[in-house]
Amino acid sequence: MKKLFFLFAIVLSLGSCSLDDDSEPGYHMEIVPVENFIVPDTFNYLGFHQIKLFYKKPTICHELAGIYFEKHLNVRTVGLQCIVTNSPNCIPYEGELYEVNFNFQVISNETYLFKFYKGKDEDGNNIFEEVEIPVN
Repeated sequence: MKKLFFLFAIVLSLGSCSLDDDSEPGYHMEIVPVENFIVPDTFNYLGFHQIKLFYKKPTICHELAGIYFEKHLNVRTVGLQCIVTNSPNCIPYEGELYEVNFNFQVISNETYLFKFYKGKDEDGNNIFEEVEIPVN
């Protein structure tokens, strides 16, 4: 019992340590829109297929952290997740489109519905562009 108490005290004390005075993290995560995409017209059952995504950095403080990918049955929701540095110097980025690819494995013989995140409307609701891809 003493060992358990000692371990708990160590974990608690380490969790409360801070190396700086800021209580806010220096970054946050953000899903950015898929500007454009390239998908196959059809999928082959049990095959791998490359999907290309194109995106813009909203500011110079945005860096791609990965692909947001959610699945439910044969529906796939796709976006791009960026890590954003919290800085007052985050000016808008007017640069080119960036490309990122991923391989998608087809594990169902039913049609897939891909929903690509396109941003938010004026009411703050998510907007998606949907594409159905049949499976051979």
